Amino acid sequence: MRIHLGCQMTYDLPQPTPMIVLLNVHYSRAGDLERPDWLVTSPAVPVQAYRDGFGNWCNRLTAPPGRITLRTDGVIRDEGLPDPVKLDAWQHPVEELPSETLQYLLGSRYCETDVLSEVAWALFGATPLGWGRVQAVCDFVNRHVRFGYEHSSPFRTAAGTYAEQRGVCRDFTHLAIAFCRCLNIPARYCTGYVSDIRQPPPYAPMDFAAWMEVYLSGRWWTFDPRNNDTRFGRVLIAQGRDAADVPLTHSFGTHQLADFQVWISELPPE
Repeated sequence: MRIHLGCQMTYDLPQPTPMIVLLNVHYSRAGDLERPDWLVTSPAVPVQAYRDGFGNWCNRLTAPPGRITLRTDGVIRDEGLPDPVKLDAWQHPVEELPSETLQYLLGSRYCETDVLSEVAWALFGATPLGWGRVQAVCDFVNRHVRFGYEHSSPFRTAAGTYAEQRGVCRDFTHLAIAFCRCLNIPARYCTGYVSDIRQPPPYAPMDFAAWMEVYLSGRWWTFDPRNNDTRFGRVLIAQGRDAADVPLTHSFGTHQLADFQVWISELPPE
């Protein structure tokens, strides 16, 4: 399967503003890119690429005063398979977890494990260990939280989402991550593209999406508490502890978003 993907963001800036941009397909999918999704700016400015502490591709630039547009556009090859499922995936005892996974058991900016620990054990303490417990978390979050773009807030945490019962995909993901960590299951935040390929219409306007990966049976597995269904054409951009680690753009100064577009769709075979 060939997938056309990309985005375009336009900002108005009152003064020269340094920015960090995470909009490129994750390095783990670099070999699948038929046409790389290079970052292009208008007006053109120098762009410096680097890898952050989680291995994500990042770009840094200084935007001039006025209007600047950031754009990516690429083609990626995908096997066309749904997210892998292993119903008998088992949960590692904490003492047997690889050291690199331990940071994904800890509380973070948007995932307050200390606040939600008692709630998590009360809700899920009797569920089967491993895959069944993570799926129970996703089922609960999907039912408990009402989705709506009008509920978007950069300040809402997992505890806030649990209390308010509303949010967008990042809020669903933060709450599910926090519950999993409370239950001693490493969980990390992912951002990227989730397509509507093979989904029935009508289709909502395309946007970037958030989901999580959990560590079971010696590897990371994808879970999507917002959609909680079978998806094709999921393309990762970045991973971290929560959304604070992987903002799509981070500006060191005042800015106003003037335009935002995301696209991902299946192309015909060559």
